[in-house]
Amino acid sequence: MPHSPAIDDYLKTVYAHTEWQDAPITPSVLAAKLGIAPSSVTEMVKKLSALGFVAHEPYRAVRLTPEGERRALEMVRRHRLIETWLVEEYGYAWDEVHEEAEVLEHTISDRLLEKIDERLGRPRFDPHGDPIPDAAGLVERVRFVLLAEAREGHAGRILRVSDRDPGLLRLIEAAGIAVGQDVRVTARGLDIAGENVELPSGAAEVIWLSA
Repeated sequence: MPHSPAIDDYLKTVYAHTEWQDAPITPSVLAAKLGIAPSSVTEMVKKLSALGFVAHEPYRAVRLTPEGERRALEMVRRHRLIETWLVEEYGYAWDEVHEEAEVLEHTISDRLLEKIDERLGRPRFDPHGDPIPDAAGLVERVRFVLLAEAREGHAGRILRVSDRDPGLLRLIEAAGIAVGQDVRVTARGLDIAGENVELPSGAAEVIWLSA
């Protein structure tokens, strides 16, 4: 079946919702994330179910089938490779790439995507720490904990910072917090290389640490 941007966006959103937490996604949550009327989401979920991409019962969570997950991973790979490409090759900041990638992921060819992957040296993670699936759909996963749920004294590495709020990303960067840093959770924020760094408001809800 030819790729449809609308279908791809739905599947990618369902996949991303449970990538860093366990709560399943419902049609109402899906509608809120996509900014679409719940009635429209209901109709699309029925279509996705008929196509074999999702499993769904009325008033229950929406779950990807193996085929739906395969297609979602294709789009996630495209999105994250493009984000990495824009940062590495064109000097974009990490808070500027999400919307650009949302557009480009539907337009570039598979051949160009492969060339981008090769050019970048087959990166495993995007600028925000999200894992990039390989061409076979395999994803590198490690145990993680949301900073807001980590206990004081927890030591780990910053694995990921959500890219959904560009303004918050800029504040986090200005505070000197970056993916890959080794940190320890303190009562006032994070200890980074022996220095206490206070967290911008809302940052603890968008940063994930190694467990």
